[in-house]
Amino acid sequence: MRKNIYKVITALSASAVVLVGFTVSGSSFGVEKPMAGITLSLDKYCDGVIADAEKEEQEALAEEKKAEAETVETATEERGDVQLTKTASSTTIEKTDKKADADEVQEDTSHLKLNLNYSRLGVANVKSYLNVRKNPSENSKIVGKMTKNSGCHIYKVKKGWAKIVSGKVRGWVKSEFLLKDEAAEKRAKKVATLRATVNTETLNVRALPTTDSRVYDQISADEEYTIGNRNITKAWLERYMAKYTKRKDLKGVTKSEMYKDLDNWVMLKIDEEKVFVSKDFIKVTYNLNRAVSIKEEKLKKGSDDSSSSSNYSMVDYAMQFLGNRYVWGGTSLTNGTDCSGFTMRIYEHFGYSIPRTSSAQAAYTRSVSSSEVQVGDLFFYGSGSVSHVAMYIGNGQIIHASNARDGIKISSAYYRQPLKIGRVK
Repeated sequence: MRKNIYKVITALSASAVVLVGFTVSGSSFGVEKPMAGITLSLDKYCDGVIADAEKEEQEALAEEKKAEAETVETATEERGDVQLTKTASSTTIEKTDKKADADEVQEDTSHLKLNLNYSRLGVANVKSYLNVRKNPSENSKIVGKMTKNSGCHIYKVKKGWAKIVSGKVRGWVKSEFLLKDEAAEKRAKKVATLRATVNTETLNVRALPTTDSRVYDQISADEEYTIGNRNITKAWLERYMAKYTKRKDLKGVTKSEMYKDLDNWVMLKIDEEKVFVSKDFIKVTYNLNRAVSIKEEKLKKGSDDSSSSSNYSMVDYAMQFLGNRYVWGGTSLTNGTDCSGFTMRIYEHFGYSIPRTSSAQAAYTRSVSSSEVQVGDLFFYGSGSVSHVAMYIGNGQIIHASNARDGIKISSAYYRQPLKIGRVK
């Protein structure tokens, strides 16, 4: 029996704005145009559940039936999120005691359901990350990584290994590093957060909550974004503008009209930057992190390029720090670093001296096109000027020290529009 995912989204207005993407000289921007009577469906499913996976789960549940007092139902997936149902009860999120940032609004989330109904929940109980392997063996290929407090569904536990699915990743993890059942539920209630996913391929985000404001950046459907405030009020926005808004952000903006439409906007946090996006084109969920798929790129057979080999070693080294802390101004890979401190230390380990800040690193590197990108190259992001940097690890992914909530993480290289791709050598 399949259950629908918990949905939170505002209905489209008659003057909704839709994004059309195009690419010019290696940079992608969006064109917005008004369209009336648009209806967006939130029931866009991914490729569906693989038949043999369903069969395996049924077998696993049958084995556990004698030990469990509850009836469980089969797993389904929606847009890569695991959707499993527990018939006896549903989990709700308790209001946390975590202090909100000055520019965020602390919400009472006790009425919200965790967007992960499950038959058996597992939560990664590690300091940094947990490898997901193709088979239950430490010698088996790594197919993904679960960072601290990532959630998964446990199919079965066998000889110290747990067969799991988390997002789009299926495989095996060491069972001892997973919280299970009630312990997992308790942890999930504490760490789940409000996230936004984009319902279009790409979407413009704004410096202020109005389409009259300048386009700050462009985000994609390949990433989940942290919500800073989804209940924007006039009083809150006035305080926000006094603290953060630059004169150029107010150009062309009629404040009285902007204030009338605040219910249709949310504030997102991208890395450590704050932007606004229309509710019309996002889906809001309350959930856990999920595993990230890892596909290792290998040198071509017979290659003796020592420089390329060094780049792959650099990526392997950087991956060791996945899940570690983000600290603004920090340069410690173990105790906390910011984005440029992270890339500086990775390169330093391999004998390269690069500047300290992301903008200086961008100036120091030579530009390469997206078609020429290699592992170890640096991706630079920002609005007009560089404010964030990440390192390319292959297969369309980057590793970066993102923000205080997520720490060092893996993202799509185009989770936001890069200003430059740079190569140190």
